[in-house]
Amino acid sequence: MHSDLPLPDPLAQAHSDTLAAHLRAEIAASGGAMPFSRFMELCLYAPGLGYYSAGSTKFGAAGDFVTAPEQGRLFAATVAGVLAMALRSLGPGARVLELGGGSGAFAEVTLKRLLQLDALPDRYAILEPSADLRERQRDHLARTLTPPVFDLVEWLDRPFEDDWDGVLFANEVIDALPTPRFTLRDGEVFEEYVAMDGDGRFVRTDRPADALLAAAVRHVEHALGTPFADGYRSELLPQLPYWLQAVAGGLRSGAMLFIDYGYPRGEYYLPEREDGTLRAFYRQRMHADVLRWPGLQDLTASVDFTALAEAGTGAGFDLAGYCSQASFLLGNGIDRLLAEAEARTDEAGAMRLRQELKRLTLPAHMGERFQAMAFARDVDLDAAFLLGDLSWRL
Repeated sequence: MHSDLPLPDPLAQAHSDTLAAHLRAEIAASGGAMPFSRFMELCLYAPGLGYYSAGSTKFGAAGDFVTAPEQGRLFAATVAGVLAMALRSLGPGARVLELGGGSGAFAEVTLKRLLQLDALPDRYAILEPSADLRERQRDHLARTLTPPVFDLVEWLDRPFEDDWDGVLFANEVIDALPTPRFTLRDGEVFEEYVAMDGDGRFVRTDRPADALLAAAVRHVEHALGTPFADGYRSELLPQLPYWLQAVAGGLRSGAMLFIDYGYPRGEYYLPEREDGTLRAFYRQRMHADVLRWPGLQDLTASVDFTALAEAGTGAGFDLAGYCSQASFLLGNGIDRLLAEAEARTDEAGAMRLRQELKRLTLPAHMGERFQAMAFARDVDLDAAFLLGDLSWRL
């Protein structure tokens, strides 16, 4: 299976074997199976062992995938312009909370751009669960920001616990939330679990779903106007509303901006997508063997943007807009930023910038697969979604 994937080196394989042993022990202690969501949680976030908790390179050409901020500076500079609109409206004391800081590249470019726009926040906080990534971010920002700007940055172990005004931003975060998987059997809802075969290999099995997951599946069926067929399998995040309210904390006035890959509900649960959207990323390759090499590969599922819209409005925010990443970036001046950057570089640099723009905006790359959604309270972000608004598809 997937013989084209490069094999881990001995050190990486030993790391994976250690995490696999922990998984087997918990499966045994849980009666022979654990929910897939728990398996995904441990594979990604187990302290010192999970994919995002250990020390390997994740982002960029040397890692397993390339996020938009790693493509270059255009993405973050464009998003910063939108953040600046909200920060200016909120006035002194406004904060920025970035969920999952990646390599620190987004924070670097965003803070430099906000300084140019005279819209620096009072605090720039990064909520980063990985101690390893937190140190990498700290080192990167200490090298690339001037001391007065770097002094605005702080790292949080949990969301703000006080009331605050500002902007929450998350790029490719919701896709990495540990997700339950469901299937239908004789019209009844089952949840996917991970068990072991006789040789100790991880295999998937199904058990009757609990009341929360079963109710969430029925809610989706009602919204779609048709029941799922027997054998249909996909992902669903019934905890999404609780997660969103938790990370927003006491956000009184401000905005929340999410950029991720996914679909509105009607497209997410198409009949032909009968095994869901779950996949693994390993050394720049996407594949379906999500039970392989725990801790060495990213596990991810697409975002149901209709569910995100329900969660945001359910938390008391207005839906400010929803569109493709291409429309969002083009509508907020990425072409102007490209022209300014081209004027400061040589032809080779200009070519790299144009390639960056293509990767961010063309449908064959990130332009249509990734989408942007924002929520607002007491600030007006409607102008950020004037180009290509897709709210009618939700």
